[in-house]
Amino acid sequence: MRIETRCALALALMIGLNTPQADAQIRLPALPIALPTQALQNTTQLLDQTESRTLQRLSDLRSLAIAQLVRANPAQVELDPNGQPIVRSEILVLDPNEAAMDRALAAGYSIARQEHLEALGLRVVVLAAPKRLTTKKALRELREADPEGTYDYNHIYLGSGAIRSEADPATQSQSQAQSAQRVDPSKTVRVGLVDSGVDDTHPAFAGAQIHRWGCAGKRVPAAHGTAVASILIGQSEVFHGVQPAADLYSADIYCGMATGGAVDALLGAFAWLAQERVPVINVSLVGPTNAMLQAAIARLIAGGFVIVAAVGNDGPAAAPLYPASYPSVIGVTAVDAHRKVLIEAARGPQVMFAAIGADTAAAGVNHDYAAVRGTSFAAPIVAGLIAEDMSAPDAAQVAIAVQRLEQRAIDLGPVGRDVTYGFGLVGEEFRADPGPLTHH
Repeated sequence: MRIETRCALALALMIGLNTPQADAQIRLPALPIALPTQALQNTTQLLDQTESRTLQRLSDLRSLAIAQLVRANPAQVELDPNGQPIVRSEILVLDPNEAAMDRALAAGYSIARQEHLEALGLRVVVLAAPKRLTTKKALRELREADPEGTYDYNHIYLGSGAIRSEADPATQSQSQAQSAQRVDPSKTVRVGLVDSGVDDTHPAFAGAQIHRWGCAGKRVPAAHGTAVASILIGQSEVFHGVQPAADLYSADIYCGMATGGAVDALLGAFAWLAQERVPVINVSLVGPTNAMLQAAIARLIAGGFVIVAAVGNDGPAAAPLYPASYPSVIGVTAVDAHRKVLIEAARGPQVMFAAIGADTAAAGVNHDYAAVRGTSFAAPIVAGLIAEDMSAPDAAQVAIAVQRLEQRAIDLGPVGRDVTYGFGLVGEEFRADPGPLTHH
């Protein structure tokens, strides 16, 4: 970047960071600003510091959400040794043998619940640790007693994006044309969503076919799931999602609970989607690697399912987040309306495609539309596009669908696939200008 341009951005940042909505999007002035050489050098240093602070603030959002979750629910949620949220006193066991279970029960563990996930060919037992042990010590004890077994924490996964009640005026650039996706009426597109609950009373879902799982049949709508679902299948007079004629299979793994988003709920949702033979599954959630999650993802991939996942917003230098970083999962990063990657978006070999994830809007929980930002809202664009070419779980169809998307991608980085944009930008036409929508 030329130093004059960097300094112009620095001035924009200094002004913008003093406004309450500056973190949504920062735009360059239309013309470069002439400054003396010393001023240029000083301002460049300030730019580096300001960019670092802005990145830190945006990438800290998940850490803040984790801290708030633990503070509000200390009896149910705690942190693992790596600072990731887990369900307190619960240990997951994959396909345990009877001898291992007998030893665990004799040592004071109890079976909190168990699931036979037939569609995945897995059995998962949730053990409650005895009061004499912390969760960390319980996991260590079980692993030492059964070195051949598979044990892990019941990690909790969180959304990968932010939703704003109204748009930043700086994001209200001229809307790009939102061309309607031409869908063959004889072909039913089916796409899965693992997230929080969807508010199907929102006008964007009028006439939509939404099949539900979770929460014992109760509807527990939430902002994140509603926004992601609208990008997948929403349609109204003022809004258009990627596949408005699709059937959405929506699994709510949160249900408004403190321990919502835990691995065992994720596995249950995957098993349901596998049983229903939904070929493409969107997961706009992030968290650490987990042995149970990895096993379930591997079974789905082997069965010809497509997992599309947000790569996360912990920053370009952050450790990989999952499930996006598992082999063969389609990791999606986010760009703004100027085709620039979000500064907080993850980088790495897990990035396969880029899509709009800022300067855009989605359905809100109050029958309105809200400005959204994050890789959470880029992933459903990619999932919707791939779902158009997937009639059923099938590895051959997956290869064809991904290849077609590669051919449509706009290469934004170095020639070919790169760690920032993957193969490039897809689905740019589905950006919904937040200005008219959020001030409608």
